Amino acid sequence: MSYTLTTSLNQPIDTAIETLKSILMDHKLGIVSEVNVQATIKNKLGEDIAPYRILGACNPGMAKKIIEAAPEAGALLPCTIVAREEDGKTIFHFMAPEPVLGLEDNSVVQEVAQLATEHLKAAIADIEKV
Repeated sequence: MSYTLTTSLNQPIDTAIETLKSILMDHKLGIVSEVNVQATIKNKLGEDIAPYRILGACNPGMAKKIIEAAPEAGALLPCTIVAREEDGKTIFHFMAPEPVLGLEDNSVVQEVAQLATEHLKAAIADIEKV
């Protein structure tokens, strides 16, 4: 089982991330963190790379259920999304919740992972309609 779900948008990264945020909200997910890896590498190493961001997506209700069922499983949250620009389009790699949260042997965590997967797959289907 792959640890990512992948899709893309024919948009530059800034526009694509805004599109992604809007679609995720429709699926009860929000972005709670964002790391601009491209800027960090430029600032810390003085080197240039293609646009690359790491986003953290979360549904607070799902996160709460996981943390209550297995507090240490919070180390597996939030759901990470890589956004990278290549040839004018943005490729998204979503962390696949089931294999990652499968590291925690807890039925509640597994149920939430399945629900999160359903939300992400529905969001990806909507992205692919854009």
